[in-house]
Amino acid sequence: MRGKSKFFIGVLLIVGAVGYLMYTGIRETSTYYFTIEEFLPKREALANEGVRVAGRVQAGSVRWDPKDLRLSFVLGPFQEGVGNLDAGVPVHYQGILPDMFAEGRDVIVEGRYDAGSALSAKTIMTSCPSKYEPQKPGAGG
Repeated sequence: MRGKSKFFIGVLLIVGAVGYLMYTGIRETSTYYFTIEEFLPKREALANEGVRVAGRVQAGSVRWDPKDLRLSFVLGPFQEGVGNLDAGVPVHYQGILPDMFAEGRDVIVEGRYDAGSALSAKTIMTSCPSKYEPQKPGAGG
């Protein structure tokens, strides 16, 4: 009987350790992402917290310094003309320029919002264009 109880305690410890690792792993990686329209009204409440924000890189806002690997841009709404000129958040990022990053591209920015300032990004994910445009009749190719 003593051997069975030791085995049972060992199994409980292993199951508990695996459960704890799963819980902490999911908690750290399960950050919900806000659209920029959802984020803007809540941004002060989310200050100094880890967030993911989806939006579009506003035209004319991209500043890239390849020497220092510093990128800054304004993350704005998905549709032009939606909201006002303040409907955007400055983003600062240091690292390798993401593939397919460009003005007008939809991106998801993961980082920390500094209250009243900017979003300090640690990761920028670009999305592929989702609009399928069929070939025009008579166009070769």
